Amino acid sequence: MRLVVFDVDGTLVDSQHLIVAAQGLAFAEIGLPAPGRREALSVVGLSLPQAFRRLVGDDGPIAELSESYKLAYNRLRLDPAYEEPLFPGMADLLARLHARDDVLIGLATGKSRRGVDRLVAHHGWGDWFVTTQSADDAPSKPDPTMLQQAMDEAGCGPKATVMVGDTTFDIAMGVAAGAESVGVAWGYHPPEALYGAGAAIVVPSAGALEARLFDAAATRP
Repeated sequence: MRLVVFDVDGTLVDSQHLIVAAQGLAFAEIGLPAPGRREALSVVGLSLPQAFRRLVGDDGPIAELSESYKLAYNRLRLDPAYEEPLFPGMADLLARLHARDDVLIGLATGKSRRGVDRLVAHHGWGDWFVTTQSADDAPSKPDPTMLQQAMDEAGCGPKATVMVGDTTFDIAMGVAAGAESVGVAWGYHPPEALYGAGAAIVVPSAGALEARLFDAAATRP
């Protein structure tokens, strides 16, 4: 049995407009200038305190920004203008992986547990994932605990696990946990950064990712 663990934001779901807008409102709420779009997206994948620590420093209003962001995010997600679509091909890929007898799938994300549960329910994924790891369950990426917990829950070791993500935090977490890390090129960190963090490969499309995962499931010990 093989375990494939997916990051969410930037890998499965294109949430960039919602994230940037919510950050802007959070910074405005406490009277600080918001980061630019590129800087805002550079911290996607981290848990909120770690993300805002990178944006404002250790002495910044991290707790206040985190709370303001959560409120803004929950408010904006109800607006159709900030819909979070799945990236092309990812819904079909998940369905095919779920249908295989030799593959298990999981999630590991900087979202809250509430956010993960809401996402799964919204897309009708039900019991598709044998493990779902959130910001409430473990230290922030790139700490390997989240992925280690996922492997323990699935009963799969590092050599039978692939971590799929779009940021260096995802890739570094996979490397630290001893799993293969596969990057996707459509997310929020550039391919060269993903390779620098230790990605075995960076794929350009859902089809290329599927080919890589199925090949790995067939050939890797």
